[in-house]
Amino acid sequence: MCIFQAADSKREQFRRYLEKAGVLDSLTKVLVALYEEPEKPNNALDFLKQHMCAAGPESPDVETLRLELAELKLKYEAVVEENKELKAKVCKCSP
Repeated sequence: MCIFQAADSKREQFRRYLEKAGVLDSLTKVLVALYEEPEKPNNALDFLKQHMCAAGPESPDVETLRLELAELKLKYEAVVEENKELKAKVCKCSP
C-alpha cells in the first residue's frame, strides 16, 4: 500500500511540474487545434511537432540568428554584385 502512495505522490509532483512549466497548457492548445482542423492531417505527429515549435516563445538566440542571417544575405548580395562587375571588367580587358 505504501508503494502505491509513493508512486501516486511522484505522479502528482510530476503533474504539478508539467502544469507549472506550461507544458500541459501547450499540449492542450495543440491538441485542441488538431481537433478543430476541418481536414485532419495524414500525420498527426508531424502536426503536433510543427505546432509545438510554433507555440512556444522564441529564445533570444533565435532572434540573434535571424538578424545575423539577414545581415549575411545582404553581404552575399553585395559580393555577388561585385563579382558580376569584376567579371565584366575582366571580359573587357581580355583580348
